[in-house]
Amino acid sequence: MTDEYKTLDSGNGSLEEEGQTMEEDENPDRLLHYWQEVARGHQVEVSQDMAEPIQQLSTNNQGRSHREQIPFTLLGRKEKCGEILYEKRHYEKGHWACIIMREETYEQSICYGFMRIMRYICQHNSLGDYLGMTLPIVTVVRTDENHSAMSPDVTVAYYLPTEHQAQPPQPHDSDIVIEIWPATVVYTRAFSGPTNEVTIINQISTLAELLESPGVCVNDSFIVAGYTNPAHNNRQNEIWFLERR
Repeated sequence: MTDEYKTLDSGNGSLEEEGQTMEEDENPDRLLHYWQEVARGHQVEVSQDMAEPIQQLSTNNQGRSHREQIPFTLLGRKEKCGEILYEKRHYEKGHWACIIMREETYEQSICYGFMRIMRYICQHNSLGDYLGMTLPIVTVVRTDENHSAMSPDVTVAYYLPTEHQAQPPQPHDSDIVIEIWPATVVYTRAFSGPTNEVTIINQISTLAELLESPGVCVNDSFIVAGYTNPAHNNRQNEIWFLERR
């Protein structure tokens, strides 16, 4: 297969389509209420001060609502009976805004972490401006050697849009750190539905069994890539294995 730059379709229920049945000029309180109702199912409270960031991510936002997909080079894929079992990709070095969360559950960590990242995207930064949305939002998870349990520490990360890669705006939130992630080769498998400790461990086990040489990958650190609102039940996700450098 020839190398080519690819981007993923965000699928149904993308971060900016959560209020897709609502008009773009919908009352911010209704959008907030929608998010609150969805989040309560995960024991997550969405505070009133999230109304403006949610409105910005859910509407046209003065023509800047385009979701920038993180570019990668497709190196190959394995298929069986027309189904893509996994893909091998190369991601370039880039700046990411990262925050480490440690809530009672994985779902709470990603929801609360993403809300803080949302504030950074939506004006809580040194530019005082909306930065633009990129997909996927990723979380770094760590497991024991047997892949039977996850660490409670979860890193939620947002890839800076291309226009901000050279000079990333600084976050007002002191817990959000701008990091440079090196160029990386990943093995990735798509899956849908909720992401929690059980489903992630299962997805790690599934991809490990599919890979011909799982030993080439890091064994205790994995990435969950999300293309939908973390509080949404029908999430479009991927599990990523990182090739050892």
